[in-house]
Amino acid sequence: MDFFSWLFDTRAGVACLFIGGIILCLIIAFVLERRTRKQYFNHEKTDDEEGGIFSGVFGDDDEDSDSKQR
Repeated sequence: MDFFSWLFDTRAGVACLFIGGIILCLIIAFVLERRTRKQYFNHEKTDDEEGGIFSGVFGDDDEDSDSKQR
């Protein structure tokens, strides 16, 4: 059985395609979020803004709470 028939004709192959697509989208989102944070590093947050889907990864929430306590 060649690779393409396994990939498209079996349930395991289709599951690998699906999971691979999700992982690819997460990697792209992570890279774009990182590039955006580099570009707008001095942007002040307002009360209406959320941290984004990767805000916990970068730890910006901890820095904001430390600056408010001082």
